[in-house]
Amino acid sequence: MKNNKPDLSFWQIWNMCFGFLGIQFGFALQNGNVSRIFQTLGANVDDIPILWVAAPLTGLIVQPIIGYWSDKTWGKLGRRRPFFLYGAILTTLSLFIMPNSPTLWIAAGMLWIMDASINVTMEPFRALVGDNLPNKQRATGYAMQSFFIGVGAVVASALPWMMTNWFDIANTAAAGQIPDSVKYSFYFGAVVLLVAVGWTIITTKEYSPEELAAFNQQEQTEAEQAVSAQINFSKGGSVFTVLGLAVLGLVMGLNLEKELYLLAAGLVSFGVIQFIAATLQAKNHTSGGFYQVVNDVFTMPEAMKQLAWVQFFSWFALFAMWIYTTSAVTSFHYGSSDTSSAAYNNGADWVGILFAAYNGFAALAALCIPIIVKRVGLKLAHALNLILGVLGLASFMFIQDPSLLIWPMIGIGFAWASILSLPYAMLSTSVPSHKMGVYMGIFNFFIVIPQLLAASVLGLILRHFFQNQPIYALMLGAVSFVLAAVAVLRVKQS
Repeated sequence: MKNNKPDLSFWQIWNMCFGFLGIQFGFALQNGNVSRIFQTLGANVDDIPILWVAAPLTGLIVQPIIGYWSDKTWGKLGRRRPFFLYGAILTTLSLFIMPNSPTLWIAAGMLWIMDASINVTMEPFRALVGDNLPNKQRATGYAMQSFFIGVGAVVASALPWMMTNWFDIANTAAAGQIPDSVKYSFYFGAVVLLVAVGWTIITTKEYSPEELAAFNQQEQTEAEQAVSAQINFSKGGSVFTVLGLAVLGLVMGLNLEKELYLLAAGLVSFGVIQFIAATLQAKNHTSGGFYQVVNDVFTMPEAMKQLAWVQFFSWFALFAMWIYTTSAVTSFHYGSSDTSSAAYNNGADWVGILFAAYNGFAALAALCIPIIVKRVGLKLAHALNLILGVLGLASFMFIQDPSLLIWPMIGIGFAWASILSLPYAMLSTSVPSHKMGVYMGIFNFFIVIPQLLAASVLGLILRHFFQNQPIYALMLGAVSFVLAAVAVLRVKQS
């Protein structure tokens, strides 16, 4: 495959990825504090998962749309940078408004807006690396993004604590009021996001569509052939709709766990989407964005389909870890599930440190990953990093002293940094350049789907097979990492 893009210097790659530092500030503040805001405004603990469904669903919808639009855009700011700018402005405003929400439902609505805005900014950043870097530098580019993700996650997650302990800003407030430490953290994060993204916009140039086409003439021809394939959307729509309705009937008839309603809704929704595509296909209305995105889902390059399984198992493991580590550590290592006990809260605080640690180790791992790739190649490097994640998660079952749990975070950090970089490096060499954005957006499906599946079935599996002991969720995560490592070795790359 012909590709004559010039190599970029270290600082050019640094500038191109620097905006991810700001994006991660937004995500980390959202992930670390929105549940606190919801509870402060009156949400029950049982309601929080439902309120949080907004985040993955927003990414599922927004990313492929923004990817499609950015592929079709070219103006004074370029191809991807207009979306960096608009998304950063909206995210900055959302970060100022979110901690000042007067009611729970306004806060829930702001989560939708904030997450959508972050996704508008983030999705084209993935595509930009594929646009600007030659194949041999893409692992370095995505690893640089992982570095900024790790640094941003550590600093932004600690911001409320720093506001209180370093600047003497109150971390408590009257009932129904958000503490000033949280408010000022969001304000600071908003400024960092706007400045960081703005730096990338100012310092980074983009290739025009004509230049990209010249770099990738063979890619363009292969892509046009793939798009011409005809898909039987009606058949797929019927299968998924019937399957979703069957799951819904079983849940209602057998009074199964309510989380399975989410699984049924997802299956039916995918069926309905295919029926809409079939209708557009029958009327020969196939030039619109909706049909094009749905068609691209079914005409993905073979390597992308194989990478989808890698992402699915990787992110299922990650969500198992994020959802259950607190309850696993507090119950298994600290011996308490009583949220009012000192043991439980000490364990929960320690989990916060562990999560900060793996993000810190991920930032260091991002510096090592390009070296590993040069030694053993993309696929084997990613498989090795995933195995380090396996060892990290599995060791929770065997380590008794909670203070020693800091060491497994090294393996998890390497896996996390690798997941954020190497699959994208492999993907970017497998998809046509003029559809880099939309395929990066579709790739996000295989992050969101395992998240929704984990939310639907993990609790059920633990209750029925593991006496509701959350430590086994981490073991299931370790098994899922093993499957991801096996799957990546099967990926066929040109």
